[in-house]
Amino acid sequence: MSFEVDVSKALGDRMIEARFAVPGGLTVLRGVSGAGKTSVLNMIAGLLTPDRGHVVVNGQPLFDAAQGANLPVHRRRLGYVFQDGRLFPHLRVRANLLYGYRLAQPEERWMTLDEVVAFLGIAPLLDRWPRSLSGGEAQRVALGRALLSGARALLLDEPLASIDPARRSDIIDAILRIRDELKLPMLYVTHDPAEAERLGNQLVTIGS
Repeated sequence: MSFEVDVSKALGDRMIEARFAVPGGLTVLRGVSGAGKTSVLNMIAGLLTPDRGHVVVNGQPLFDAAQGANLPVHRRRLGYVFQDGRLFPHLRVRANLLYGYRLAQPEERWMTLDEVVAFLGIAPLLDRWPRSLSGGEAQRVALGRALLSGARALLLDEPLASIDPARRSDIIDAILRIRDELKLPMLYVTHDPAEAERLGNQLVTIGS
C-alpha cells in the first residue's frame, strides 16, 4: 500500500500544499501550527477538494484535478480517527462500532466485531455511552470503528492530543499493534517529536 499525494488548496489567505510519496507503514506528517496538516488529511479523505493535483492510494486515483476525478468519501476506504474521537453520542459503544461495519461492503470487511473488540481490549466498554468514556477509551473505540469500516489505510489527526499524558501509552500500544500486526498503512499528524520518533516509519514535513 502506498500513498502518492501532490495537492494544493487556497484557504482564505493561506495556500496549503503537500507533495510526497510514501510506502506502507506509519508516516508522520509534521509541521508548524497552521501549516495545514489537518487540511492535507482532509484532502486525502475527500472531505476537502484540492484546487489542483492528485491523490493516489495503492495505484488507485482518488482525486485527479486534470482528469476531473474525485472519488466520494465512502468509496475511498480510508478510516479517519479525529482528535476528539467523534463518537455518536446517541449510540452505545457497540452500536458505534457496528456503524463502521455496516458502512463497509461485505467483500471489503476484513475484521469482525469480535476480532476488533479482542484486539483493542474494549469488551468492558460495549454497553457504555460515549459520554461515560475517558479520552483514551473513546479513542480506542474510534480506532475500532475505523477498522470495522473495511479501511485499507488509516488517517489519524493528533489522536493523543486530548488524552491525559498518563493514559496515552494504551493508545500508542494500540497504534503500534495496528502498524506491526495488522500491517495497516497510516498517515499520522502530530506536533510531538517524541511521538513522531516512536511511531513513525517515515516523516513528511508539511509547509516547509
